[in-house]
Amino acid sequence: MPVAVVTGAGGGLGRAIALDLARRGFFVQVSDLDGDAAARTAVEAGAGASASTLDVRDEAACRAAATAAAARSGSLDLWVNNAGVLVTGPVWEQDEGARRTMLEVNALGTMNGTLAALAEMRRAGRGHVINVISLAGIVAAPGEVAYSASKHAAMAFTLGTLFDLRQAGSTEISVSAVWPDGVWTPMLEGRLDDPGAASSFSGQLLTPEQVAVEVGKLTERPRPLLVLPRWRGPMLRVVDLFPRLALRLLPLVMRDASRRQRRYKKLIETGRWP
Repeated sequence: MPVAVVTGAGGGLGRAIALDLARRGFFVQVSDLDGDAAARTAVEAGAGASASTLDVRDEAACRAAATAAAARSGSLDLWVNNAGVLVTGPVWEQDEGARRTMLEVNALGTMNGTLAALAEMRRAGRGHVINVISLAGIVAAPGEVAYSASKHAAMAFTLGTLFDLRQAGSTEISVSAVWPDGVWTPMLEGRLDDPGAASSFSGQLLTPEQVAVEVGKLTERPRPLLVLPRWRGPMLRVVDLFPRLALRLLPLVMRDASRRQRRYKKLIETGRWP
């Protein structure tokens, strides 16, 4: 059976991904900074799943996790970098600690996990790394600027690593970036009244299960980029191409984002969503 490692899988999207992969026949190594939460997910995943405490900011710990996973069946087939941290609000109101945490977990953590996985996959000559980036990786979302910066770094690293692999002649190892819109996880559940998080509600709010199913499909047919929902990617690319136009439209866009945030709050509080 193939072996997969999922980071940040103690809850939310990581948990949903781990459970979906288990249903697809993977032995899943569930990792999280909260070891007890990881253990609970592993129990849900069923026979063959294991749990470990993992701080993705620790390069040596990531490499040890990859080695342990590969030892189960002789190779590491899949590594999903899902662990992430979000702090909202105007960037000048965030302290150095908040900025550093987002950069270290979202960007450096993705790098550590990817490189740990590749060390095993390159030896075996095959494998797949999936990095959960977020649409914040292609647009500088107001109220989530430092978070977006960390995701932009993760995005560049993901595609650049794939280019390096192909340049080196490695064709059986895939690296994919997943760009989901806002996902209803603990990262957002306490932010229905947070104006700094309005950008995350500006499009189509997704459930962890919706994203997990698409990640699972990606393991069957790897590709460099997966945008969820598909229409959001091209729309947000316009912001990068025409920043002056984006600045003019910003007040309108953010009013609509706040309206959607209030709408989702009402739907959630009345039990009509998800």
